[in-house]
Amino acid sequence: MNARHPGGGFNPPEPTTKGGPDYGRFIEAVRTLQDHARAVDAPDEVISEAANLIEKVSDLLSPFDTDEWQTPSGRRMDLPSRGNVLPVPMKVHKTDDGRVRGWARFRRFHLGRNGAVHGGALGLLFDSVLGMTSAVITGGPRQRTAYLHINYRRIVPIEKELQIDAGIDRVEGRKIFVSGTLSDGDTVLTDSEALFVLLKPGQP
Repeated sequence: MNARHPGGGFNPPEPTTKGGPDYGRFIEAVRTLQDHARAVDAPDEVISEAANLIEKVSDLLSPFDTDEWQTPSGRRMDLPSRGNVLPVPMKVHKTDDGRVRGWARFRRFHLGRNGAVHGGALGLLFDSVLGMTSAVITGGPRQRTAYLHINYRRIVPIEKELQIDAGIDRVEGRKIFVSGTLSDGDTVLTDSEALFVLLKPGQP
């Protein structure tokens, strides 16, 4: 059993160089494969060959599966999203006025229907963005989402760079109220508000 980590196991990642210089390329290749899985209309024999190749890759990697504390996923500070394949691709930074701003770009993998991003992918984006905002602005890294509310105002397109803006509305003890928007230029496509709660020592 792994040693208990601060914050009940919910702690900041320890930086690593595991995975080497090609780890970023590896993550991008996985993302691209996910895009193809959503987009491809290939002959049966091509799909069969692809399935065989993907299974071979899984067989190659499976002996090296480890727990979340040892894998480089989420711990490669030199890579977008710290080398984690789960988050929506984005880049944000803290601004001088105490907000978090940047961009996000949904891929073909995030398609819902008729050119629109799947609503659940927007939930994933906002949980990441607002959680990051809460942690970066308050300096409290050990926290969890208590609720997340999303207003789906307009169709959110895939494969287009969109703008992120988020900030803290208020803090009440361990409760941090955060809100943000996703925009295409001057047009707000989606907005969200969330409550994050700072964890007590040892709280999972």
